[in-house]
Amino acid sequence: MRYFSSLLFGTLLLSLTSAWAQTIPSPKEHFGFTIGDDYQLATYTQTEAYFKKIAAASDRVKLVDIGLTEEGRHQYMLIVSSPANLKKLDRYKEISQKLARAENLTDEQAHALADEGKAIVWIDGGLHATETVGTHQLIETIYQLVSRKDPETLRILDQDVILLTHANPDGQEIVTNWYMREATPEKRSLDNVPRLYQKYVGHDNNRDFFMLNMKETQNIARQLFVEWIPQIMYNHHQSGPAGSVLAGPPYRDPFNYVFDPMMVTGIDALGAAMINRLNSENKPGFTRLGGSVFSTWYNGGLRTTTHFHNMIGLLTEIIGGPTPESIPLVPKRLIPNGNTPFPVTPQKWHFKQSIDYSVSLNYAVLDYAARQHDQLLYNIYRMGKNSIERGSKDYWALSPKRIDAIDEAYKNDPKKVVPPTNAALAQYGFIPKGGGMPIKYYDTIMKAPVLRDPRGFIIPANQPDFATAVKFVNALIRTGIQVQKATANFSVAGKKYPAGSYVVKADQAFRPHLIDMFEPQDHPNDFQYPGGPPVRPYDAAGWTLAYLMNVKFDRVLDGFDGPFQKLPYGELQSPEGHITGNAGAGYLLSAKSNNSFIAVNDLLASGVEVYRLPNGIGEKSAVEAGAFFVPASAKAKSLLDKSAKDLGIDVTALSKRPGTTLSKVAPMRIALWDTYGGSMPSGWIRWMMEQYHFPMKVVYPSDIDAGDLRKKFDVIVFVTRAIPPVGGKDEDIFSLFGSEPKVENTPAEYRPWMGKITAAKSVPQLKTFLETGGTVVTIGSSTNLAYHLGLPVKNALTEMTTSGVEKPLPGEKYYIPGSVLRVNLDSTQHATWGMSNKTDVYFDASPVFKIAPDAIAKGLVKPLAWFDSGKPLRSGWAWGQSYLQDGVAAFVAPVGTGKLYAFGPEITFRAQSHGTFKLLFNQLYSTGSANQSGVDAVAGSGQ
Repeated sequence: MRYFSSLLFGTLLLSLTSAWAQTIPSPKEHFGFTIGDDYQLATYTQTEAYFKKIAAASDRVKLVDIGLTEEGRHQYMLIVSSPANLKKLDRYKEISQKLARAENLTDEQAHALADEGKAIVWIDGGLHATETVGTHQLIETIYQLVSRKDPETLRILDQDVILLTHANPDGQEIVTNWYMREATPEKRSLDNVPRLYQKYVGHDNNRDFFMLNMKETQNIARQLFVEWIPQIMYNHHQSGPAGSVLAGPPYRDPFNYVFDPMMVTGIDALGAAMINRLNSENKPGFTRLGGSVFSTWYNGGLRTTTHFHNMIGLLTEIIGGPTPESIPLVPKRLIPNGNTPFPVTPQKWHFKQSIDYSVSLNYAVLDYAARQHDQLLYNIYRMGKNSIERGSKDYWALSPKRIDAIDEAYKNDPKKVVPPTNAALAQYGFIPKGGGMPIKYYDTIMKAPVLRDPRGFIIPANQPDFATAVKFVNALIRTGIQVQKATANFSVAGKKYPAGSYVVKADQAFRPHLIDMFEPQDHPNDFQYPGGPPVRPYDAAGWTLAYLMNVKFDRVLDGFDGPFQKLPYGELQSPEGHITGNAGAGYLLSAKSNNSFIAVNDLLASGVEVYRLPNGIGEKSAVEAGAFFVPASAKAKSLLDKSAKDLGIDVTALSKRPGTTLSKVAPMRIALWDTYGGSMPSGWIRWMMEQYHFPMKVVYPSDIDAGDLRKKFDVIVFVTRAIPPVGGKDEDIFSLFGSEPKVENTPAEYRPWMGKITAAKSVPQLKTFLETGGTVVTIGSSTNLAYHLGLPVKNALTEMTTSGVEKPLPGEKYYIPGSVLRVNLDSTQHATWGMSNKTDVYFDASPVFKIAPDAIAKGLVKPLAWFDSGKPLRSGWAWGQSYLQDGVAAFVAPVGTGKLYAFGPEITFRAQSHGTFKLLFNQLYSTGSANQSGVDAVAGSGQ
């Protein structure tokens, strides 16, 4: 009897425990409000606690810590599925990886795996923290999935493995605390958050997904491209176009030509499921295609990078926030059409409506995945297999320049046969029977051996800045690319390569991403109408990362092999540096290596003397101008031993001192401009300064206006949008993202950050700073400072009107959105030390200058970089690029005893353009002359 009672008690206790464990706390029970209530936002601290409660209470959830954020918070992913599926997660992950990589599988094996597997669906929220719908729909969706027991939810849990991922924990904490600081709900506002909501980069956290600089993007990328490789990923954003509730798939053209067509049509299918779900629930206002600006051309966004990995990447941009708002009257949005089949009428809009729409959209995606799970799994395999096949044989990719070449071949053929046409129907694209162009013109271009896509790429280990090349390799590895490494010396196509070189073959599933990182983008000439203004790309038009990072590589057009070892997926590489030679006198560090600047900064911080060689050593610069020399000492050897190992730089030990002029290096007191709300270009440089160990101080307009700058700083750096144009108002952080803050509404601690650089107060202080020996570095539109100072330079991109007035070139004649261009350099100058005579730059409607010859002859301005060609485009879109011929891209000018550096291109763009980092780094040291014994002869803070 006692045994029976104990057994009964144990059974009852187990039952009660199980019942308690399945009692799922609602958001209102945890947060104190319903998700979507007006004027209410949750902090990340509260959200993190809720995630943990949910995971502890539900057998449908596994909580995974995917890494720390830039501010040290834990970033979580909740895996939601049926209890049975959660017990087999390793198997479902394995199936997803095998099918996505498509290696050594037959179609039959792929079908079998697809039948066995579950659809892997990624849903994230909160990447842009001021877009508060994203984070809060994630919270509500998690609750719905773990608490509901309806047939649809149970089917979803049975057939899907859902990865619900918080994209920006730091930002949620910053933005919510800012919004909720007001005790009176109606006074709460998301406007004018004082600093960027993700450390350093703010909104640009969604531009980091092929470079992967930030910890958050690294955490996310590992799950997306190495671990889980989902078939569908859904990225929530806001806000939708005015007069609509949201914009979603499918998206407007152009899409990138490297995509598998099944990825594009897969987006179409999911988009149809999403809009149909909303329509069936009487939720109007979904616009798509040409109804919004969103396209699939750009790589680098959380959603768009997945497109290059055969994933069906979805983006929605929805209206809404905790403060009620209105859908405005936009008459042209009210007529149903293919873009917007079910328009929304003007009305007041509440946060809860956006949350409800978002949950419905999530369920539409999850239900589609559940019903089509086997097809989704097979299709990602098929896309990967297609990529492997394209990369393992001769393949010619179509693009606008190839079509132009076909047209040109036909046009220039004196023996061409003109096909019959029907003028009345030609305007509708009708071609009569027997019409069209003879196929030989297609064959001339699309079967030309030299125009084939490469079978692979070789990155030699003996290139000048191999450490930066390895950073490029690691960017590929982080995005799931298969990389191989040579275990011995080898030859391909008659060229010899050393052991340790990296090989990336094109016969792999993620070939679209691989091609996109090595090959130029060919953006079409896209205009609103023939002869009309250009259609602005959603983001960059060209970004070829190997060009931006100045990686030396060879394209191999034929199949090749060698002593290559395949690296495990996701295994990062570290370059091997060495000290060679006998260091009786000292050590040489190459100025060509970016990592040399880290080593030099560490030496300077430890009190070790460092010099530069203005003229290099030997004929034809056997050692390049600007190389670093470090006199021998025990401390120098210890630090350089560590730097060589950790940084992958090669250090040459010298038995005798260089027989050439030496200039002593000293660190400068560096100031970096920033503004209230945060400048993303400034944030990227701040991040770079930390990575390369440059000590610096962030300054604001009030610091500039306070004067006495020369007593505080040696060099001040201004990024794009810091210096306004002469006689005009430049766009700034407030014109881009909201109204300018008012002092009375700003907490006292942030008031010193307020204000702008002005011609009346700031420019005179900068002029005094320069005249008394300071250095100012300007980038992008901040080169406006040259005009404020009255330097003898002009805008090169103008034309004279019939009335004799000079004006900027119109977009119909000249338009270059973000693209990669090539410039010439004078690499003997201090500013360009360590660089080649030609380099690729990131150009984004950047300023270009015209300098009078007499100004150059008198030494008033010295060009540093210029366009020596009318066709400098390397990747992207450059309409009217011939106007750039002979234009100056960068210059230096003396101002009193100081110097102004003006760099038109974005030389530090999103910390991706490693090839031009030295154009900034070289200006951050003061140099003086020294005699052969190393004793200072002239001390100076100039260059």
